Amino acid sequence: MNAEESVRQAYEAYYRRLVIQVYGLVGDLAEAEDAVHEAFARVLASPRSFLRADDAERWLRVAALNVARTRYRRRWLFDKLVRSGRVEIAPAAMSGLSGDRVALVAALRQLAPPTREAVVLHHLADLSVAEVAATLDVPVGTIKARLTRGRAALARFLSDDETVAHAEGVRHA
Repeated sequence: MNAEESVRQAYEAYYRRLVIQVYGLVGDLAEAEDAVHEAFARVLASPRSFLRADDAERWLRVAALNVARTRYRRRWLFDKLVRSGRVEIAPAAMSGLSGDRVALVAALRQLAPPTREAVVLHHLADLSVAEVAATLDVPVGTIKARLTRGRAALARFLSDDETVAHAEGVRHA
């Protein structure tokens, strides 16, 4: 099988999952799709390392995460403005998503990037703690700590009290 055929099969098998994982990290569907597309473009530009990889999906995930990280660094100011509340992303900008998903992505965006990566890879990508550690190239204990901090922060961000206060604010507006 040639490189293009291998990439085509990988695209069909992994594209959707990778987009969901990266979306959980960056909170922007178009940005997630672009990052995954760029990861596949990198494979086509230099297929040797991809073809030699033991786990094609992991190779692509790491490539997509690296693209997303690079884009994140370039957009740090925008993200800071969103987190501070100076710029608000309207739920309508994310068509086809439920309010719960929009709330989850907004909460994920409030986490520090390393914590967000661990939470998304473990809970959305369904990777084991060891797989997350291997993907991010950090010790297992670090991933466990990030997951603990991330879950606690998400619980605060997504608490029913905030949801009720937001809903009441919407009703009274």
